[in-house]
Amino acid sequence: MKKKWLLLFMVTVFTVWMTGCGNGGNAGGEKTVIDGGAGESAISLEYWTFVELHGQHFETMLKKWNEANPERQIKLNVTVMPYDDMHNKLLIAVQTGEGAPDIADVELGKFPNFLAGTPQLEPLNDAVDPFRDTIVQSRLDLYSKDGTNYGLPTHVGATVAFYNTEILEEAGVNYKDIVTWEDYKKAGIQVYEKTGKYMGTADTSATWQSAMMLAQQDSDFTNDEIKPQVNSEQMIKGLTILKDLQASNVLATIAGGQPDTEEAYGEFNSGNYASAMMPLWHMSRYTNYMPDLEGKIAIAPLPVIKEGMPRSLGGGGTGTVVTKTAKDIQLAKDFLAFAKLSLDANIEIWNTLGFDPVNTDVWEMKDVTHNPDNKFVKYFANNPFDVLNEMKDEIQLIKSTSASPTINNILCTITLNEIFEDGRDIAEALNAAQEQIEQELK
Repeated sequence: MKKKWLLLFMVTVFTVWMTGCGNGGNAGGEKTVIDGGAGESAISLEYWTFVELHGQHFETMLKKWNEANPERQIKLNVTVMPYDDMHNKLLIAVQTGEGAPDIADVELGKFPNFLAGTPQLEPLNDAVDPFRDTIVQSRLDLYSKDGTNYGLPTHVGATVAFYNTEILEEAGVNYKDIVTWEDYKKAGIQVYEKTGKYMGTADTSATWQSAMMLAQQDSDFTNDEIKPQVNSEQMIKGLTILKDLQASNVLATIAGGQPDTEEAYGEFNSGNYASAMMPLWHMSRYTNYMPDLEGKIAIAPLPVIKEGMPRSLGGGGTGTVVTKTAKDIQLAKDFLAFAKLSLDANIEIWNTLGFDPVNTDVWEMKDVTHNPDNKFVKYFANNPFDVLNEMKDEIQLIKSTSASPTINNILCTITLNEIFEDGRDIAEALNAAQEQIEQELK
């Protein structure tokens, strides 16, 4: 059975499930050695990632670790690989017990594959415990099974609305007046009439929008028994709202199928869309790929179906793991907790990566969050932490489960395209998706 499962995995490539950081790998899989000022007696640990920026963060934290731990110094051999290549290679390595690195990044959508059966990852509870009271618990839960933590989170990924204020001002729209999706619709109609631009995207290759609609209604892609429920009343209602926005020329499909693609960056940079609903880590996409929008993008809570509903959810994520074949398991665990959970690490995660830290103590440190020299503070029209603190108790969780890769694959390759590109009836398309998902999960 185990061999059959591995074979099925090796021949199946899943679409990214709510990808937090999935476009950053380089195709070469090249290795970089980071010594962090370590001496000759340092232990070398292998680290695999699919996001080059994550390596930059570890480089900063490695230097701090080696300065603070002269008797436990580390060198990191960092290998950056394309998203699917890395996850496929890593899963085979941990299942066979051969060729795995000491530590590795695992994206949220792939994590259930690594928790199937008996996880071949090291439990991290003892490393988490010193920091547990300061960390957003739901982000730890994403990378856990039966109360055991197997991965350490990188960010909260609070989903927000990114508004192009230049387009909105031209249309006479104030983004601060948008509270509900009905407000958004009225604003979007005005934007289209005045500027010919679309207010936002109708996503076909990612489930960001579907997830936010479910979260507002206290629902999910799976039920409490982890069974798929993609044809639920809440899903139909959410997609009906989005489809109506498309029919009103408020939303339109976009090259690449969603805002977090290379093709979409160009569309946004050219000012063809006035908003994107994305996790806060999308800030780095603006600073890196949309330079023409500097000073024009404001951040706000999501519109909601009905006022009083939660205005955000955690989107995407990467859990960093320690493999059972690590050459020094305790050293790897202790370094990982230091590099991802400590207060200093979370300050650097904001400074280097522009992610909303899982240690919410940082959210209150105005000298850090409102530093005028920070590139993200400079770029955006308002401060993201003002928005985060306003809605910090409203950030919902969409589960990542063993069914998630199959659900996402079908929604993002078939169903959403049928609805937003082909005009298929929403309930009919979702019923077909539910039937296909159930069949594939048998």
